[in-house]
Amino acid sequence: MSIQNDLERAAAYCEAIKGSYALMAHSTEEKEAKQVFNSMKTDMENHIKFLNNRMEYLKQNNDLIKNK
Repeated sequence: MSIQNDLERAAAYCEAIKGSYALMAHSTEEKEAKQVFNSMKTDMENHIKFLNNRMEYLKQNNDLIKNK
């Protein structure tokens, strides 16, 4: 499996986790838990952003990926 596939799979997994955290934040009435779930969702957004930026960097700078 290529690094591009690994990054795409990780980003998709993070998207799913982000959705779960959003749902948990929405579903709870407890203020502190809601804040923690929203914070965890923001962390996932940052992970996704990094993974997507890494994929874009590799597409622009890696000859093996450019040729695919």
